[in-house]
Amino acid sequence: MMRLYKVYHRLSPFSSSCCCLLHPFSLGNARFPSSTLRSFRHLRTHSTNLFKPAMSASRFNRLVPVNSALAEDGSAAGNGSANASLTFAEDDDESVIGVKYRVPPPEIRDIVDAPPLPALSFSPLRDKILFMKRRSLPPLAELVRPEEKLAGLRIDGKCNTRSRMSFYTGIGIHSLMPDGSLGPETEVRGLPDGAKINFVTWSNDGKHLAFSVRFEEEESSSSKLRVWVADVETGMARPLFQSPDIYLNAVFDNYVWVDNSTLLVCTIPLSRGDPPKKPLVPSGPKIQSNEQKTIVQVRTFQDLLKDEYDEDLFDYYATSQLVLASLDGKVKEVGSPAIYTSLDPSPDEKYILISSIHRPYSFIVPCGRFPKKVDLWTADGNFVRELCDLPLAEDIPIASNSVRNGMRSLNWRADKPSTLYWYICICIFYPLMHLGISWCDDSLALVYESWYKTRQTRTWVISPGSKDVSPRILFDRSSEDVYSDPGSPMLRRTSTGNYVIAKLRKENDDTTYLLLNGNGATPEGDIPFLDLFDINTGSKERIWESDKEKYYESVVALLSDQKEGDIHINDLKILTSKESKTENTQYYIQIWPDKKLCQITDFPHPYPQLASLQKEMIRYERKDGVQLTATLYLPPGYDPSKDGPLPCLVWSYPGEFKSKDAAGQVRGSPNEFAGIGPTSALLWLARRHETILSIFAIYSFLYVEQLVASAEAAVEEVIRRGVAHPNKIAVGGHSYGAFMTANLLAHAPHLFCCGIARSGAYNRTLTPFGFQNEDRTLWEATNTYVEMSPFMSANRIKKPILLIHGEEDNNPGTLTMQSDRFFNALKGHGALCRLVILPFESHGYSARESIMHVLWETDRWLQKHCVSNTSEVSADIGKSKDGEGKEVTDIENKAVAASGGGGAELADDIESGQFHSKPRSLM
Repeated sequence: MMRLYKVYHRLSPFSSSCCCLLHPFSLGNARFPSSTLRSFRHLRTHSTNLFKPAMSASRFNRLVPVNSALAEDGSAAGNGSANASLTFAEDDDESVIGVKYRVPPPEIRDIVDAPPLPALSFSPLRDKILFMKRRSLPPLAELVRPEEKLAGLRIDGKCNTRSRMSFYTGIGIHSLMPDGSLGPETEVRGLPDGAKINFVTWSNDGKHLAFSVRFEEEESSSSKLRVWVADVETGMARPLFQSPDIYLNAVFDNYVWVDNSTLLVCTIPLSRGDPPKKPLVPSGPKIQSNEQKTIVQVRTFQDLLKDEYDEDLFDYYATSQLVLASLDGKVKEVGSPAIYTSLDPSPDEKYILISSIHRPYSFIVPCGRFPKKVDLWTADGNFVRELCDLPLAEDIPIASNSVRNGMRSLNWRADKPSTLYWYICICIFYPLMHLGISWCDDSLALVYESWYKTRQTRTWVISPGSKDVSPRILFDRSSEDVYSDPGSPMLRRTSTGNYVIAKLRKENDDTTYLLLNGNGATPEGDIPFLDLFDINTGSKERIWESDKEKYYESVVALLSDQKEGDIHINDLKILTSKESKTENTQYYIQIWPDKKLCQITDFPHPYPQLASLQKEMIRYERKDGVQLTATLYLPPGYDPSKDGPLPCLVWSYPGEFKSKDAAGQVRGSPNEFAGIGPTSALLWLARRHETILSIFAIYSFLYVEQLVASAEAAVEEVIRRGVAHPNKIAVGGHSYGAFMTANLLAHAPHLFCCGIARSGAYNRTLTPFGFQNEDRTLWEATNTYVEMSPFMSANRIKKPILLIHGEEDNNPGTLTMQSDRFFNALKGHGALCRLVILPFESHGYSARESIMHVLWETDRWLQKHCVSNTSEVSADIGKSKDGEGKEVTDIENKAVAASGGGGAELADDIESGQFHSKPRSLM
């Protein structure tokens, strides 16, 4: 039966009439890598819904149905997103409230639909490279698949994996020749037609690949994942299990190489029957109790368990049977069915750390806080001992750096055959939190610790094998001070597949050096470097540095690690990336001692129509003396002296700093390639009429006051340069950037003609136990919560605002009802506003139909309320102090204290109990 999915529009009445120009408008900026290099040990495609920090849209004369869209050669669009159950608008009536999806013009659509570049992975021996092929945007039909929302997860019950999981469409294997060139491609073959590939993993000897395969057939079990293996030399692939009834359970960890010929696999238990059925009549009310008066404060987590039926359903999908499977066909079940969350073999392949979660579950926290047990097994599947069994952790404080009590981060020492280490968290005050360890040998390891509130970070040098050598501080600095960042030690891969700190030696020199790989932040932008670092004296020698004039280069991985022990400087080999403002990222191998450079990729420009776009990193000063940085994008061939000022969008995401100096430091490089994602504002440069400003809005202590001051400084600068029309400057953002957008329209209407806010939170009283990095509760900081909430200032917003939100937003801080209620508040005060709810979409948007519609909606809004705007908006920016601005903002009296913090408005990673912040090589 065909189904019609609606895009819900809610539009407030307004009486103003605007002329709609037939010119596009460009906005914001996002940087996405041209291709993705993945760790060669275990490559996965995840069902992530991270937001993209930019948005784009377009105006056009004629709309084309998606299912009739053709490529230039007349063939059907290549991403398989045509869907006969969807309808698309062919007209543009004034109300624009209907059930049809809209699409942008061909020049925008062609860029969005262009096939993405492959992901790369090096073999353990660095002699081969995988090119893993990907598709373009998925169709909405894939998002409508039923999903179970359980314990903070979203599970595709048909596949028994996380829902909305991306995949690879094919794998090509290239040999890396001694001269650095690539050999011909060997395609992994033998796969079923339409195979969707995930979880690509090398064996330690580099001779085999393991990966999962699924393919769709209606009303069959074929959509469940099966484990396959491929011979790297021939490319021939086959199922790991001869039985067609053994399927992968990929809700948590899925499989791992125990040795070069054996995998430990989480499978769906063969004895599992049908899913439990929800009782038609409940056995009783849903009750939660705190009769013990325990203080439990938690963020607004989503998709939690709600009742006993949910608990049973979670058990059903998450429970696995572990199976040892060898390449010769031998299969052995080990242990009892349980919810296994991680499998970690020891470096000597004799033991396995097995982590699992168990009841009692919770209705107020996700599964990462459920009781957790860690056991030690032998590699052949025999239980040795229980290492810990941590209780349910509902009471982890909401403050940054908070973790559960007891043992955490229990791991193998990378430099030892089978030695365990862990951290113990006990309820006493300690100024810093341990974040990780990089191991080298018995004489050297580096311990990292930091504390977010102070931004202090330390690196300690320890000698694990000597009790007589006292730990000493190697680096003690502020994490905000990017100019003082010395870099991170590069790691080399051992023969067991683990990573240890690489040591280097020079000719006729007994000194042991480390390789420090750094971003090289400077007032002129990032200039990545590689330093030889004497860990005893602290002296440095720069042996490599990025080009400063035209290119941005960076060190991606250390490749000269095939042999055990120290690396001689003359044997050094590194993988680097190279890009410029107009040249997309390519990868090179650089070989010492003559630093010979060998290019190993030649990816075509992903959007040649924008190859000559203009990009500039601009600096300007805020009224309180803070130096700010923004990235200005201009269309190809644009000349402000000839073409005059253009409409402009300030697309931003707030950043928070502890100090004025740190806030003024430059981050990023003017020479980085302008990556364009599917919702990037840079798409509109293809229409050749736009100005784009991407600003990193900065504030430290007084939120509203400094937010407005940052925006004023940015607007003044683009007007001074003559590239932006004073009355045609819009503002936009996603997530916390949407929160910023609404606040600016409420408190700085003198700056902007309209705004676009995507997936935002607008009423902080709905997140009473902290938001972003605010770790005080609503009752501890009532004024902060209320005065930072644009919902409370809805009566002040007079400029047009477009709200867009995914109907299934699973982000803890940005429930979909935030946009719903904010729209109703705006509408209740007669504001010119529009709300677009995207069916089946989460915090970020993924379906082609949704993304195309978002582009159309944004362009329509900007065309009506920015490009066509004729009213005075920012003729006198100084009015914010004595005219309209003061009446609306009153920022001198309404300054709000902010607790500090940066980063996306996403769930903290405290749920996993793991920290991944220690510096390490990407490969």
